[in-house]
Amino acid sequence: MKKIIKKYKYLSVDFEVIGGKKLHGTIKTGFSKNGSVGLLCASLLNKGVTTLKGIARIEEVYRVIEILESIGVSVKWIGQNEVKIIPPKKFDLKNMNVESAIKTRSIIMLIGPLIHLLPSFSIPHAQGCKLGKRTISAHKYAFEEIGVHVKATNNSYEISSTKIKPSEIVMYESGDTACENILMAVAKIEGKTIIKCASGNYMVQEMCFFLQKLGVKVEGISTGTLTIYGIKDINKEVEYHNSEDPIESMMLISATIVTNSQLIIERCSIDFLTLELYRLEKMGLKYKILKKYFSNNENTKLVDIEIFPSKLNAPEDKIHANPYPGINIDNLPFFVPIAISAKGTTLIHDWFYENRAIYFTELNRLGADVKLADPHRAYITGGAQLKSAQVVCPPALRPSMVILLCMLASEGTSILRNVYMINRGYEEIAERLNSIGAEIKVIHG
Repeated sequence: MKKIIKKYKYLSVDFEVIGGKKLHGTIKTGFSKNGSVGLLCASLLNKGVTTLKGIARIEEVYRVIEILESIGVSVKWIGQNEVKIIPPKKFDLKNMNVESAIKTRSIIMLIGPLIHLLPSFSIPHAQGCKLGKRTISAHKYAFEEIGVHVKATNNSYEISSTKIKPSEIVMYESGDTACENILMAVAKIEGKTIIKCASGNYMVQEMCFFLQKLGVKVEGISTGTLTIYGIKDINKEVEYHNSEDPIESMMLISATIVTNSQLIIERCSIDFLTLELYRLEKMGLKYKILKKYFSNNENTKLVDIEIFPSKLNAPEDKIHANPYPGINIDNLPFFVPIAISAKGTTLIHDWFYENRAIYFTELNRLGADVKLADPHRAYITGGAQLKSAQVVCPPALRPSMVILLCMLASEGTSILRNVYMINRGYEEIAERLNSIGAEIKVIHG
């Protein structure tokens, strides 16, 4: 694999945030980051032309597109959030864009579709967010069950297979990416495959809906057991629409609470926010569901939510995440700004990642009162008057966004340095927050 200069060039970008502004009006939730990257990888299952709508224009997506283009795939933007994907007759992994590949953990999801195109290949180790040790055991063990061998070397993963077969798989852990990966793999294995302890999270459901569009029968969507009836060949012209990002909806809810504002947030994936809203209601949040309808994928339930200024109290018990239908692992950090604005002390238990809770202490630079009990648990004492500061984004998406939210609530002018991590997951976030009353200036280096 050789190093290729990336197509999308981005200079260092900082945000200058004038805090203390009230948010107001209406904002739409953007398209799902994780849905976008999963669908781009899954498009390789189709020998025909795939048109994907609702693809987020974010750094993570750009990296995946750069990888696909470097191995021969034609990817063309034909609208603001729409891409047309045409696979090559022959994939050339020797020319893979390594620079882009190591920037995103999404690279590992190419294993699922590529096992049907190449008997053996390698992909580089990925980085993405630096949240501690993140093994690929769930991927490796699931692939072994269908006859695919994944070997880790110092710099890459070596993948090989002789005869792949349907199987009954127990997921080593209920991981989203691992479940998506094995779903893509078994989609083109003729016969019946059962995946137990499967993730029911939004991006996995999105993958299942897309596979159904390709003609693959999938049963048990949103449950812990998926049954897939694979088909040997997929060659059709298909169009599919990605749904909205519940993590972005939660971010907007948190932004509204921490700035003590009133805001209408449209197109929220309610099935992946239900418990979050219930916990907030018990803390004292006042909100109203205005409208119920479906996303353009015709499967995901959406609502419009109006958030009202509220006096929140810290919960008596801890707030922690769990696999779906628990509080989403990526929604958990957005309870930190909420806890800062609530009366009392809140315990946030971020058990899933080894290092993410440590990044929450960066909020102390803004005047917050965040104390670590250990690498997974943080005590947040609410009521602190936030102040302006200059902070460098940590190497993790959600903690970086949490810092920006607290800057919105801080009096004075703050500087958030090197916002690449935020741009990995949020499309034109400064412009969109400015449209509802924030004051963020984008500074290009």
